[in-house]
Amino acid sequence: MQYEVTFEPEHRKIQVRPGTSILDAARRAKVAIRTRCDGRASCLMCKVEVLNQEGLMPPTMQEKMKLGSLVERGIRLACQARVSGEMTVTVPEDPLKAAIRKQLARQKQEDDWL
Repeated sequence: MQYEVTFEPEHRKIQVRPGTSILDAARRAKVAIRTRCDGRASCLMCKVEVLNQEGLMPPTMQEKMKLGSLVERGIRLACQARVSGEMTVTVPEDPLKAAIRKQLARQKQEDDWL
């Protein structure tokens, strides 16, 4: 049995087996999720939002301790959260890319004024 995981905003979909981590699914789907600890839940960089929590195994104690109340709002660590059903995962924009995008938008707005 396999489940479909959809990654937003790229709209990429992949079929994975139950128990696969979101991070592993993302790598197979060629979706970049920032991480520095290679999946050991120590850097907390791989936070993602999961829209339908029913498609995930319950958070581990380690994940609960690291994220606190964020878990209740649908935020999970991609390296720890494991697939147990269909789901949609929203991957936040890389901060460097976001800063560059904002700067380019500002520059374009300034150029349009001239």
